[in-house]
Amino acid sequence: MEHRQDDGSGSINRRDAAAVLAEYAAWLVEQPLSSRTREAYLAAVTAFVAWLLQRDAGPGDALLAPRARDLAARDYKRHMKVERALSPASVNQALAGMDHLFRFLGLGTAIVRREELARAAPKALDVDQQRALLRAAEESTPRDRAIVALLLFSGLRLSEAAGLSAEEAVKVVNTATGRSAISEVMVPRWVQSGTFDSGFSAGLMRKDVRLALELAADCGIDLPLSAEVKRIWQATQAAIPDAADFTRMADYRDPKGAH
Repeated sequence: MEHRQDDGSGSINRRDAAAVLAEYAAWLVEQPLSSRTREAYLAAVTAFVAWLLQRDAGPGDALLAPRARDLAARDYKRHMKVERALSPASVNQALAGMDHLFRFLGLGTAIVRREELARAAPKALDVDQQRALLRAAEESTPRDRAIVALLLFSGLRLSEAAGLSAEEAVKVVNTATGRSAISEVMVPRWVQSGTFDSGFSAGLMRKDVRLALELAADCGIDLPLSAEVKRIWQATQAAIPDAADFTRMADYRDPKGAH
């Protein structure tokens, strides 16, 4: 992407921050960015220019020289953290917009450290998002659907073998980093409730696993884990017929392992 570069002898007076902002806004409209990204950049640049105009030193050479650019960027970061008490994510977003302006001016990005973001546990999807995910999975590869099923059911069986109920296991998972849409929505809604009505059949799951392995064989790829998934689905044909919901696998008990 080409960035406009002016050297002070062109049409932009870089000491006139308001004029720079107007020129940037006009240029931004023509860039191949989403409307949301353009709005975010413009908001960030507008806030930065407003701060430049309000500070005691004014814009100075912040829009002209790399050294002044860096000093202004660091002062602006301090302003956002101390005076505006913005979150680390908001500070980084503002700095990204500011750098976009500097690149437009041909100055390159400012030398200023980004804020470190706290590492949070994954957030689970709500019911509507879960259904959207399942519908997307139906249009994805057989391998993806097989992996979802394997991850969903193997943990529950292991917990019960260790003497922990499925309900207790799910509670433990949901209080740790293993929490996901599967543990928070899928298991309680369709497995623990006993409804088993996700809308995806066991027959379709068997077909998807088979197609995945056939494709792997054609490509000369060995997938032992997927082969074991296929074996399990084939072995449960009588207990979980094709017409049944695939979530029935969570309720299956191998007669050989029954107590």
